[in-house]
Amino acid sequence: MDPQEYSLMFHVESTHWWYIGMEKITRAFLKKMDVSASPRSVLDAGCGTGSGMSTYLVDYGSVVGVDISPIALEFCRKRGLASLALASVTEIPFPAESFDLVTSFDVLYEQAVPSDTVAIDEFFRVLRPNGYILLRLPAYDWLRGQHDVNIHTARRYTISKVKKLLSESGFDLLHISYANTLLFPLALTKRLLERIFPPTSPSSDLSVKIGVFNDVFKKILSSEAPLAASMRLPFGLSVIALGKKQSGYE
Repeated sequence: MDPQEYSLMFHVESTHWWYIGMEKITRAFLKKMDVSASPRSVLDAGCGTGSGMSTYLVDYGSVVGVDISPIALEFCRKRGLASLALASVTEIPFPAESFDLVTSFDVLYEQAVPSDTVAIDEFFRVLRPNGYILLRLPAYDWLRGQHDVNIHTARRYTISKVKKLLSESGFDLLHISYANTLLFPLALTKRLLERIFPPTSPSSDLSVKIGVFNDVFKKILSSEAPLAASMRLPFGLSVIALGKKQSGYE
């Protein structure tokens, strides 16, 4: 990811419609976990600037963040976070069966992750039996645009691809869906226009100024939370999956 993207993320994560809407969807998915066993330990694998760690993930236990970028971890420290490790998601520096929940939000698609399969295997290794994994990933390789250039996208996903990844690493899939479905036509239009009229300067989607529409988009995306968590939306800009490591695995 371009270094300036971390600064942009840090400054917009608390207000940008996408982050706020995705938090609602994430919480809806996490409600599917059996949280009777407490306290819980959480690993945010590819924690970025630490927004999730410092806000909603703390509701599910003590959170540790791992990221390969020193810049990202510096922004985490600006939020007052200390439980951090500089490492790749393909080489997580914790013993086996250390966590009850592993989250990874828009990480495995990056060029900095040489193998998403190895990363999923690592998530499986560090989870305790009956632990949960929650993945969020960008959808559809054909949706690549300037945003993907800025954030160094190596791969995008479909539901079938994510199901295969989880299954091959030994996870049981509990629920999977596309998300950001209602705004999909707008995003598709933007991508098509970029191909006809290429942007004159590199910029990611986070830098797009939408003004008063921010609240509108926030409400639209947030409204998908109960739908995405209870049914499989047929298409969208993201794939979200909740899996479980059943007891008895070696």
